[in-house]
Amino acid sequence: MPNSRHADQASRRLPDVGTVGVADARLLPNDSFEAAWSSIFFPDDAKGRLLQTVVSNIRLRATVPFEALPLHGVVLLTGRPGVGKTTVARGLADKIARTVSGLGSWAFIEIDPHALASSSLGRSQRSVEELFGRLLEEQAQQGPLVVLLDEVETLLTDRAALSMEANPIDVHRAVDAALVGLDRLAQRHPGVVVLATSNFPGAIDPALSSRADLIIRIPVPDPRGRRLILEHTIAAVAAAFPGAQPLLAAAVLDRAAQLAEGLDGRRLRKAVAVACANEHCDPERVTPEDLYATLRIMGEEQ
Repeated sequence: MPNSRHADQASRRLPDVGTVGVADARLLPNDSFEAAWSSIFFPDDAKGRLLQTVVSNIRLRATVPFEALPLHGVVLLTGRPGVGKTTVARGLADKIARTVSGLGSWAFIEIDPHALASSSLGRSQRSVEELFGRLLEEQAQQGPLVVLLDEVETLLTDRAALSMEANPIDVHRAVDAALVGLDRLAQRHPGVVVLATSNFPGAIDPALSSRADLIIRIPVPDPRGRRLILEHTIAAVAAAFPGAQPLLAAAVLDRAAQLAEGLDGRRLRKAVAVACANEHCDPERVTPEDLYATLRIMGEEQ
């Protein structure tokens, strides 16, 4: 099986990064994506349930007719900036590839929706049609595929909320083209999974939301999640700067997690970095009080 996987990967052709609309392209599994999955902490094994649902849907789509069970392979991840939506999506892509076998070599394509937008009439629509009708179709024909649509509201914006000053006809057509492309991929290629993220779910066209098999709102970390994120970050710093080891004491982590209420994962990790910029500007000399003070300030700034 490993030799077969390597052979499939060797024969799979990926689009060049820099092709219009392509922000990233790589084969799966991917070690850096695996690390990303491990760095995200959800309450009550929500990550495990998310993976189980996506894997189950892939198997259902491969065997049950679309007309009877219209699964589109679309997962929508929402939440405020900094909670880890993109990180979750990349990690989930890796986990899917490690879990679902028998379909061939998995690939990952990240779409840059901003690169598809244009002020010229009709150009956005043509770019979207090229992306879905040729590039993603060709990739899906080669084997299973995970597509990441980050900030999906940029591409699939709510058509009912468009301003007449924003070239609404072209945006309408581009959204229509994207929806048609998603439908074609869903019906022709059950091994295609689309992971979409958004900070502003209210700005997404309802036609996309109705196509989503699963909509997950990623919350800010709970007390246990905050503690785990701080511990994960501090451990990485302490591996390079052993003087930071005292911050890993249970009492310190408990107190820091309490002070960090309301902070998202990104702010928590940055708090550790800010604490290291103490009066000595030396991570080796960071103290629990440096961390507490940083978290208090960040909490007040919210």
